[in-house]
Amino acid sequence: MTIQQLRRKIDEIDRQLVRLLGRRARYSLAIGRLKKAAGQPLFHRKRERQIAGNVRRANRGPLPDRAVQRLFEEMLRVTRATVRESLRQQRRPRPRKTG
Repeated sequence: MTIQQLRRKIDEIDRQLVRLLGRRARYSLAIGRLKKAAGQPLFHRKRERQIAGNVRRANRGPLPDRAVQRLFEEMLRVTRATVRESLRQQRRPRPRKTG
């Protein structure tokens, strides 16, 4: 394969990753809403450790486990911030449209 062909494959994988990250974030937002409605804590370190273990077990390289785990830690950090902001916005009164 040529460099150009390989880059096209990488670009397609990047688009797939973005779609999957969006799907994952939507599920996280839904869980956050359910937890808030039930009065449960939004985040649990135990669950995050479980995710880290799942990621390490699923990794088949060539990235080292620690690198994959760091990527997921960052994704979780961003997801937590997104959930918090989404729930905060839901509490705010929405401005009325005047017509």
